[in-house]
Amino acid sequence: MQTFTDTHAHLYDEAFAGEEDAAVSRALEAGVSKMILPDIDSQTRDAMFALADRHEGVLFPCLGLHPTSIDAGWESEMEKMQDHMGRKIWAVGEIGMDCYWSKEFVQEQKEAFRRQLEIAHSLSLPVIIHSRESTGLIIDILKECRSLDLRGVFHAYSGSIESFNEISRLGDWYIGIGGVLTYKKAGIAETVRKIPLERILLETDSPYLSPVPFRGKRNESGYIPHIAAKLSELTGVGIDEIAGQTTENATKLFGI
Repeated sequence: MQTFTDTHAHLYDEAFAGEEDAAVSRALEAGVSKMILPDIDSQTRDAMFALADRHEGVLFPCLGLHPTSIDAGWESEMEKMQDHMGRKIWAVGEIGMDCYWSKEFVQEQKEAFRRQLEIAHSLSLPVIIHSRESTGLIIDILKECRSLDLRGVFHAYSGSIESFNEISRLGDWYIGIGGVLTYKKAGIAETVRKIPLERILLETDSPYLSPVPFRGKRNESGYIPHIAAKLSELTGVGIDEIAGQTTENATKLFGI
């Protein structure tokens, strides 16, 4: 059996209430041996760390303020992050910008993003970037912060190959590919053929964005092999090589 890493899973989400540990077990049975847990905000942070503590060496928690959790009181949320800064974390994330749901707090999102990039730099940690409808804005901010020598992953990447090339010139960056790749009209399918496998990470974004044949149902880390199989189909690269290279990529970036 191939061994995979899910580099983006919210297994502590209320969608898994009472089934979190079972979902981890199913992932392990499917060959997904390690899972990165990006943070959202103070409402779910304790649940994330509690789950990670029960599965040390399998689940790897992060710390960050998700852009859709940013509003006029975002600085208070940032202060709550400080309570957990003494814990072992593996990345700063999920951070970034989201202009899909609302543009009301765009300036606040930019400021929170910059501040969290500085935290990542100070801790020498990678970042997990959320960039829905905001890839260009994210790239502009990364250019401004180039002196911070940042590295990380663009989670759920949906940009063009041109944007990927621009991102690549900024340093050590990876692209997160998930269940959307399996959808019939997925624009990322054509782009992913042109991205080197050495720059790709597999992810689920559980409980969201389930791959075919589970689309419309709750996603979970155990579905990673379905995403890998689609990537193999699109690129012509064997599933064993995809499993090995994407796992190596995750190990390099997160140190897991």
